[in-house]
Amino acid sequence: MPVEVRPDSFSMVFYDAAEIRALVEQLVAEVGLPADLPIAIEVDETTPLGRARVATLDPVLITLESGAIEDNNAPRHMGAVAAADVLGKLLLQVRDRLDPAFGDAPPDDELTLQETSAWETYAVGRLGRLGHRVQRQRRLYQFRNRHGFTDAADAAFDALWAGDDLSWAQISALSSEATSALSA
Repeated sequence: MPVEVRPDSFSMVFYDAAEIRALVEQLVAEVGLPADLPIAIEVDETTPLGRARVATLDPVLITLESGAIEDNNAPRHMGAVAAADVLGKLLLQVRDRLDPAFGDAPPDDELTLQETSAWETYAVGRLGRLGHRVQRQRRLYQFRNRHGFTDAADAAFDALWAGDDLSWAQISALSSEATSALSA
């Protein structure tokens, strides 16, 4: 499997490129991406911040600030659970974008905060069903902050969290319905 981790050795954090590569290879198989899909993981070890995103799809490039995969209890060390959560979510979104049945989601920088939260909810719910440890309550709170603390928001969250094979149009509609309940 063509997974490349950059840099191949770290000097500011105690990360292991081989460990990251192995995790990505495992996640690729679990989420159903093609085994021959070239993927590059670029870690910016100069910042402890936590931004993580899919920078390009062709080829797949995931960029991470080192804090995105850090163990909260061991600074500058990779946290396996945090890394699986972040990388799994992003790889599921890559799978979505590469699936013609999913439809055309806008580029990440054009998504609203509500749409981003809805798509992350959908991705992390699937990641949990694959057996990874996920934080449902954290995601619910984040979703409510973006969509409102309403019954409609909770229903949309539940549909996204339990969803499988949703399209972008369905995710967007659930997000819009939850948000529109705020003005009703």
